[in-house]
Amino acid sequence: MKDYTNCGLCPRKCGVNRLESIGFCGMGAFPKCAKAVLHKWEEPCISYKNGAGTVFFSGCNLHCVYCQNNIISNELFGAETDSRRLSEIYLNLQENGADNIELVTPTHFIPDIIKSIDLVKDKLKIPVIYNSGGYELTESIRMLDGYVDVYLPDIKYFSPDISRKYSSAPDYFEYASQAVLDMIRQTGNLQYNYDGGLIKGTVIRHLVLPNCRHDSMKIMDWIAQNTSSEQVLVSIMSQYTPFDFIPDSFPELKRKVTKMEYNSVVRYAQNLGICGFTQEKSASDEKYVPDFNLSGII
Repeated sequence: MKDYTNCGLCPRKCGVNRLESIGFCGMGAFPKCAKAVLHKWEEPCISYKNGAGTVFFSGCNLHCVYCQNNIISNELFGAETDSRRLSEIYLNLQENGADNIELVTPTHFIPDIIKSIDLVKDKLKIPVIYNSGGYELTESIRMLDGYVDVYLPDIKYFSPDISRKYSSAPDYFEYASQAVLDMIRQTGNLQYNYDGGLIKGTVIRHLVLPNCRHDSMKIMDWIAQNTSSEQVLVSIMSQYTPFDFIPDSFPELKRKVTKMEYNSVVRYAQNLGICGFTQEKSASDEKYVPDFNLSGII
């Protein structure tokens, strides 16, 4: 199994010994988390009854310039923990009625994710969801086979120029597309419980960005050509919010997505026969950004 020495858990393959230093993700060898909470605002099949039992991890292998969770992804807010404490957090969320355990941005902690699930696999009765930015190594995703019930990856970009500009990852789509196909291989067709909760399957998220609707449409083309509605749901998000921290060198990101931009992507996806979720325009608001306050972590 891969570990934190000569780290190669994600496509960055930065090679850092995270036992002694930090990787591109900004993290060392101990998992760092910012909040564990019942999250009631995910897709309906994810937060269907009491809410997803969401654990927000600090750090990120993308560092997108517009990230709505900037305080944890780029500013690295959070508290260090370990696999045993993570397993306790899962059980606490389950006891509080969580519909599932949703691990948000966990890629750079995969070894501890596996250890933490192993510690409670006989006690955890709800699905495990892996919610990531999509920039994944297929071989790392294969390490999670049998541990994850539902994958919730982003496919953020098709164009290498756009992914280079906003996330310093010109190879983003190359890796994300292959990783998503392996996620689908692992989870198979969508499966639901009697309450309408997703217990097996893959949900692909895509956030529409300003001036990028044609790139979004190319992603929809790829999804239509490579997946089926029996295997995946697609969540097309309008929640892009132009925060003050976005550098002035990205003036095009200083505005919200227009109704025309968003609706054109939604219509395009519908015409391709893609099934899933859309958002109201009101989702683009800072009030929907979680208050990261270490609740449930320490």
